[in-house]
Amino acid sequence: MIITRTPLRMSFVGGGSDLPVFYREFGGAVVSTAIDKYVYVTVNKKFDNHIRVSYSKTEEVESVDKIEHNIVREVLKLLNMTGGIEITSVADIPSKGTGLGSSSSFTVALLHALEAYMQRTISAKNLGELSCQIEIDICKEPIGKQDQYAAAYGGLNFIQFNQDDSVFVDKIICKKATIQEIFENTLVFYTGISRSASHILKEQSEEIKSEESKKHVMKQMVQLAFDLKKEIENNNLTSFGEILHVNWLLKKQMSGSISNLFIDECYDLALKSGAIGGKILGAGAGGFLMLYAPKENHPMIVEALSHLTPVSFDYEPQGSKVIFIH
Repeated sequence: MIITRTPLRMSFVGGGSDLPVFYREFGGAVVSTAIDKYVYVTVNKKFDNHIRVSYSKTEEVESVDKIEHNIVREVLKLLNMTGGIEITSVADIPSKGTGLGSSSSFTVALLHALEAYMQRTISAKNLGELSCQIEIDICKEPIGKQDQYAAAYGGLNFIQFNQDDSVFVDKIICKKATIQEIFENTLVFYTGISRSASHILKEQSEEIKSEESKKHVMKQMVQLAFDLKKEIENNNLTSFGEILHVNWLLKKQMSGSISNLFIDECYDLALKSGAIGGKILGAGAGGFLMLYAPKENHPMIVEALSHLTPVSFDYEPQGSKVIFIH
């Protein structure tokens, strides 16, 4: 039996520049961090030659082609695995539509578990690449590349998406106290709304393709990623919240689906209660609202947003790892 643990991620700035319609022309960049919420995947030998897959539903099939779960089916096909295997997955956070990259974390976790099951090691770089191949090239999901690499590498990263489809992952080097301060000043609330990231990202890609103004906005968001990286490396967080705020205002210009009246009202309430900046994590329109504010303002913000569910996140320095072998 093999069990892998793979972190979810929280993206700060630059999201959307990891879509191929943008980075293949201009190059993209994001600043994101892994968090202490995980996807766990277990792989075990099955007593017969069938395949059992257990997630929010359970499938038991005789061949790989009959698996309904797209990612599981295509990963098994890619690795030339035919049967006699049982796969289960659980997650610390609702697995769909929450903006924490759970789908990509699952893909990374599954690939990692199956490679270990076959007694092979795989690098974080290859985990990121293969996960992108599965989700984007094979399953045709209209998503970007940041989540796969964030899950594979872990930690606080500056991730660049190059015009030739290569990806550079650079650890942001700063004092431990700086990372601690980022998380101490960060508040996260669950809005109670789940949504289809694929739908929003598809719409965003189409608008980037057709409107020059959207490309200009995205270029500004990429510059903010460079700016935030520099600020963190200099252990200077005075402009952290302001950069998040500017990024959110720009992000909302990318598509009418990214925000809505409810989210805007929650964000405005937070600002009036002492938040400096923030954003909806992931593609937008629901999931988790992340806010940055001095610690002394947190009680006022929590009170103002009492209709939302506060969730505690902390830093995760490590990426996907095998935590059990038997």
